Amino acid sequence: MAGKGSLRITTPRSTMVQTLEVGRRAVSFDRKRRCNPIQGFRNRLRISCTTLAEQPDKARGGLPRFHVDDIPKSEGSIVRVEGDEFWHMTKVLRLKVNDRVELFDGKGVTLEGTVVTVNRHHAEVTAMGSPRILAPVGPNWHVAAAFCTLKGGRGEWLVEKCTELGARSLTPLITERSFVKSGARSERWERIAMAATKQCQRVHAMEITRPSSIGELLPRIDEVDVALVASAEAPPLFKALTQLSSIPRSGIIFVGPEGDFTSKEIDSLIRAGANPVGLGPRRLRVETAAVTLLAGVMLLGDTDD
Repeated sequence: MAGKGSLRITTPRSTMVQTLEVGRRAVSFDRKRRCNPIQGFRNRLRISCTTLAEQPDKARGGLPRFHVDDIPKSEGSIVRVEGDEFWHMTKVLRLKVNDRVELFDGKGVTLEGTVVTVNRHHAEVTAMGSPRILAPVGPNWHVAAAFCTLKGGRGEWLVEKCTELGARSLTPLITERSFVKSGARSERWERIAMAATKQCQRVHAMEITRPSSIGELLPRIDEVDVALVASAEAPPLFKALTQLSSIPRSGIIFVGPEGDFTSKEIDSLIRAGANPVGLGPRRLRVETAAVTLLAGVMLLGDTDD
């Protein structure tokens, strides 16, 4: 035992020492705070565990976070918090004057501040110090899925999970077997994506682009390292990934509607350079297939260079 309230675990080869603080939820790792239990790309996937401090695309942690459109550049500037963010600040978290917060604009800029005014319609925060500008890190994956016609909150669930997993963008895909009902959902999707951005400590918000057809997205295949299309009876995802010459740092995922892509659509994607991949013997819903595929490639890209 490493001490009261903690558990110390040492691997057989002493390659990693892990301490779990039961009461504080703290996890620490030796060897530069990373654990790579599986080595080798072609034969096995490497899984990397990284602490919060080593990921610059993260909030500083510990402070309540609120989204604002513009971050001031100078200390002492006043920022107004309104709308849903004001409601969350005052009605949900019940913050008051002199409470400290963190502001972010969804484009990589964060700023610590102090609440100085709270009234019926908005709150004012004064900037403490200079803003931090953080560049995007990690793999750069985009998702194109035919989810516009999903019912029962399934499309909203997809938006939330793609945000949490780190997708850079999500595009509603128009196919022969799917269509776009209306543009009214886009505003709700944006709110859900922003809420998920705050929850998972991202500082770069996921972009929800306008609905696009397969033909409109074909040119993007040449702009990324790899393009994957979920297809029944295709080679398994694991096999397809391990056959790549290097770990892709960018890519695009295509997931079809209920009823799948037509053979013509699959052929057009393959001719443009997309790789068909299978996701197992079971028939998956659109949102399940998209999240499964995205999780697989994001874990693959979360490795040392």
